[in-house]
Amino acid sequence: MKRTILIGSADRGTLIRSLDDVDVMAEFTNKDNIFEQYRHNSGAFLQRIRTALQASTSIASIGARGQAVRLFYTSGAHVDIAPTFKWSSGGFALPSGEGGWITTDPEVQATWMAGRREVLGSHLTPIVKIAKRWNRVHSSRLSSYHVEVMTATMFGSLSGNYRDAMKCWFDWAPQYLDVNDPAGHSGSLGTSMTYATRTALKSRLAEAKTRAVKALAEEAAGNHTEAKRLWKIELGDEFYTT
Repeated sequence: MKRTILIGSADRGTLIRSLDDVDVMAEFTNKDNIFEQYRHNSGAFLQRIRTALQASTSIASIGARGQAVRLFYTSGAHVDIAPTFKWSSGGFALPSGEGGWITTDPEVQATWMAGRREVLGSHLTPIVKIAKRWNRVHSSRLSSYHVEVMTATMFGSLSGNYRDAMKCWFDWAPQYLDVNDPAGHSGSLGTSMTYATRTALKSRLAEAKTRAVKALAEEAAGNHTEAKRLWKIELGDEFYTT
């Protein structure tokens, strides 16, 4: 193995729970043409890594599925190790979850997000976390990364009024479901969404926008208890209400 780097929400500072789901990219070298051995069976390569880790670690349990090897800790946290090979043409080969390989580039994705943070300032990260929280409370129809790219793309500026920003997020999100992967490898991030999922998500967003507008009106009228109650419906029991 050549190196490991922290990727995903933990790397970009957008985890909504402290260290509950950490992603690591492990870059392997093509020594002895090992990639060619697994070119048409990335799942077998995942199992090889899983077996090697089981023999050398004391993690509570280890699994291999989809695109990564998952380490389960007794605390309940888990770490996903995504094995990759560097393509000569750019980007990294990552198990597709269906036996082959797809191209990804978390380093380019992280650089793009850092650039958006420079444009939008320190308020971007809190808005991303709130949007992720809403997504988790309401069926997780969007991937964590999809929420990040949508949020970083739709805003041209941000202030410290996160309530108003979330009202805008609910309003604008339907137009940003098909944002492209900033790394340029995955195309539209909304491609895998079914018609039923899109329909349900758009309906839920419309309801959330209506409730956010109501909450802002209650806040403006001085009815803070009611405003907090309405926000709690959207953001869940962990929403700050005191």
